Amino acid sequence: RMREVDLGCGKALLIKESGEFHAVGHKCPHYGAPLVKGVLSKGRIRCPWHGACFNIGTGDIEDFPGLDSLPRFQVKIEKEKVYIRASKQALQTQRRTKVMAKCISLSNYNLSSTNVLIIGAGAAGLVCAETLRQEGFSDRIVMCTMDRHLPYDRPKLSKSMDSHPEQITLRPKEFFCTYDIEVLTEMQVAAVDVKSKIAVFKDGFKMEYNKLLIATGNTPKTLSCKGKEMENVFNIRTPEDANRVVKLATSKNVVIVGASFLGMEVAAYLAERAHSVSLVELEHVPFKKFFGERVGRAVMKMFENNRVKFYMQTEVSELREQEGKLKEVVLKSGKVLRADVCVVGVGAVPATGFLKQSGINIDSKGFIVVNKMMQTNIPGVFAAGDAVTFPLALRNNKKVNVPHWQMAHMHGRIAALNMLAHGTEISTVPYLWTAMFGKSIRYAGHGEGFDDVVIQGDLDELKFVAFYTKSDEVVAVASMNYDPIVSKVAEVLAAGRTIRKRDVDIVTETPLVFLSFRTGDMSWLTGKGS
Repeated sequence: RMREVDLGCGKALLIKESGEFHAVGHKCPHYGAPLVKGVLSKGRIRCPWHGACFNIGTGDIEDFPGLDSLPRFQVKIEKEKVYIRASKQALQTQRRTKVMAKCISLSNYNLSSTNVLIIGAGAAGLVCAETLRQEGFSDRIVMCTMDRHLPYDRPKLSKSMDSHPEQITLRPKEFFCTYDIEVLTEMQVAAVDVKSKIAVFKDGFKMEYNKLLIATGNTPKTLSCKGKEMENVFNIRTPEDANRVVKLATSKNVVIVGASFLGMEVAAYLAERAHSVSLVELEHVPFKKFFGERVGRAVMKMFENNRVKFYMQTEVSELREQEGKLKEVVLKSGKVLRADVCVVGVGAVPATGFLKQSGINIDSKGFIVVNKMMQTNIPGVFAAGDAVTFPLALRNNKKVNVPHWQMAHMHGRIAALNMLAHGTEISTVPYLWTAMFGKSIRYAGHGEGFDDVVIQGDLDELKFVAFYTKSDEVVAVASMNYDPIVSKVAEVLAAGRTIRKRDVDIVTETPLVFLSFRTGDMSWLTGKGS
């Protein structure tokens, strides 16, 4: 059982499991979700919103997203009363940064050499650096990024587009100074010489390393039609891009190309602000490959009810200008759309072109191939995040690419632990979310290649759970307004249990299962699976 307890100057989460009491912070440090509404399972709590996991005994973060752990409070039982002792500061902050080492040997290095070099400063790179310090690593760490900014919360670029860089920074500048994590901004690596262990930068600067993490993420695809280089045509890659789109789109006509996560989130964000929002997509339903046709149609209807106009099964043939600025978007169907701003969200490719001659194993699509310890084929070279394929335990170690925020965090942690020779293998369940018009779709698992979708609840009311099955097995789940079922399923899958199609299909199950869905009780799931 879990219960929120008010201690006067803040709340704690009191937990009773297997006869023992524990008390920790009651809010998830990621976005502040109430953990009492999450899932308690075998010594850890899973956040109901985005799936982060915390150890109930220590408060330590065990799965992501987010960087900080929960504060842990002292619990004492006297005469059948439970007493919690907590500091006011911990109750107010509701977060705890793990103890970290500092660099004790900076004087041993010249500017052009480091022990650990991290290429890329997204979630994977930052978590790798922090994990090394948490594990007591006291040698030099250098991160480099093409970006102008310190690591920031990239998912907010399309979900909260007018956020300024300082509002979405993951750690303040002082943090990097305190823990001796050096960040080189606006620095692009042009080549890596793995034999000499040297990274060559675009400006000619060279840096020697001992261990290397490549976490360069991906590069957005651009349009290939006439006019693609025109002013007011954007790929959203930086906070400045997002801010500029909002400014230019206000009370104007916006065309978004691609019903991707980015495209749909941008459309939702701009719908209230722009004069018109049009969305162009090659498929006949948004998210069809990811969420399936029925869920895709329900989402599409929600967008149409919010004044977003869809142009499906077509693509852009030309962008037209007037006085040097975008004026119209011409579709292959012949339709001409008025456009003051165009946002392109047609997918991305791994940012690994600089590795082509390196000897690091890269597959036909440009992804870096790693094992379960995030190691490449070159000793001492690791890779993490959106640019890799790795063996997913959940799908019988099939090599997959999972370009999502939570997974990038976990990759960074696993890479750091194995730089320190811990021999830790990745076994996390993928977890992601998207936010549109104040509603969230949560998703756990890996549904690639699903052959059926079992839907419980009401799609028209946007209160549903969708189970994605392959043969007889549930491989993924998505939900809207049904928390914490996605976190519940993630815990079942994380425990190595299999959920069968018959376990979730009301046609073949007992009326009790149907009742439990109607009332929102997910307890029936606990005993499921082999």
